[in-house]
Amino acid sequence: MNNILITGCSTGIGLEAALVLKNNGFKVYASARKEEDVKKLENLGFEAFKIDVTNKEEITNAFTTILQNDKKLDAVFNNAGFGQPGAIEDITTEVLKEQFETNFFGLHEVTIQAMKIFRKQGFGKIIQHSSVLGIISLKFRGAYNASKYAIEGLNDTLRQEVMGSNIFISTINTGPVTSEFRANALKNFDKNVDIENSYFNKVYKEELKKRLESKEDNTPFTLPASSVANVVFDIMNTKKPKPRYYVTKATYLLGFFKRILSTSLMDKLLNKM
Repeated sequence: MNNILITGCSTGIGLEAALVLKNNGFKVYASARKEEDVKKLENLGFEAFKIDVTNKEEITNAFTTILQNDKKLDAVFNNAGFGQPGAIEDITTEVLKEQFETNFFGLHEVTIQAMKIFRKQGFGKIIQHSSVLGIISLKFRGAYNASKYAIEGLNDTLRQEVMGSNIFISTINTGPVTSEFRANALKNFDKNVDIENSYFNKVYKEELKKRLESKEDNTPFTLPASSVANVVFDIMNTKKPKPRYYVTKATYLLGFFKRILSTSLMDKLLNKM
């Protein structure tokens, strides 16, 4: 039975991917950052780990247990991450570091620990959850954009370094998907951005906060979390998975526009979004 470790399984895409794989015969090691979410995963029948991807020891303990149980590791889905909204000028260096600690450095730690296992056993799959915002950038999402662009650079390099082996790196560029992402982003926005003293005070209050607070997601081309879970399932069932997978029409369209439009035209288009 093929196994996989998935990070960030408390809700949304991570949980949905874990359920889809488990229901289709894969052995899923699901993980979450909080103890109560680990308990929830255990109640759903998963062997679950507490993994805060900023904690190297928790990552190591999970891999050690998996190898003790199964003597191998088939795949990792680096899904853990969060969004920090706010204009670049309102994001302190400390807050930007927090964004990178989880979205990039945490992903990197899981990746290099998995690579040690994959090199030794001679096979493995690393599935990296990037975003359409790793391809194009939208205003007031600079911290998140930057963290996803960093993932793209890491993956593009790693693919070359594993070339010729039986180790595969797949990047998923997800567009708008139904999840708890906006609710969590709102918490980070309120916590870390000085809204009252910002140049963008009016825009924040009249547009950004309303969008983050809205219970309805009217973003064009939005798909359910299962759309990403199904891609992970396809990768697990493919002997030689593709290096990149786009999810949602928005990703395809914006990726296409970036290839054909000048930087100035692309900026004007994106600034309207």
